[in-house]
Amino acid sequence: MTKYLFFAAMIFVAYVPLSQNAFAQSSNKTIVLVRHAEKNPSVDGDKGDPDLSAEGRERARRLMQAVKKYKPHEIFATAYKRTQQTAEPIAMQRKKQIQTYDPAKHAELIAQIMASKTDHYLIVGHSNTIPPLANLLAKKEVFRNLVDAEHGVIWVIRLRKGVLRKVEIYTY
Repeated sequence: MTKYLFFAAMIFVAYVPLSQNAFAQSSNKTIVLVRHAEKNPSVDGDKGDPDLSAEGRERARRLMQAVKKYKPHEIFATAYKRTQQTAEPIAMQRKKQIQTYDPAKHAELIAQIMASKTDHYLIVGHSNTIPPLANLLAKKEVFRNLVDAEHGVIWVIRLRKGVLRKVEIYTY
């Protein structure tokens, strides 16, 4: 029994400095979440990965205008063309690389963000990935998945000292 307590104590001692360091780095964050803009209807050649439509390209330009005030230092998008193309105008304007993330690994993305010293983010995802990311950051199930035709919603998540301070929802 003493051996197990010693082992548990060693894990706790090793964990505390790491968690305090992660907490210190994650103190104040602004995370902007958005679903990709409108896509072209799928055709046989695109294998489910269509480009943005003309309307979607225009929405991506409007997104750039709406999001530039948040000054994202890091921009994330899934590997799909529609998310990458939605993020391109703001990435070009901010002279930032678009980092690709796996939409099936929300917890890993959030952990990476929380451990980073960077404080302003833009994350572009999908109708069924952005609301769950907002829920994960809010630490409660509040947001539902978007319907397929629903575009133009921005979630602005503000964290202070690693704790949710405010969630703002805008249309653009």
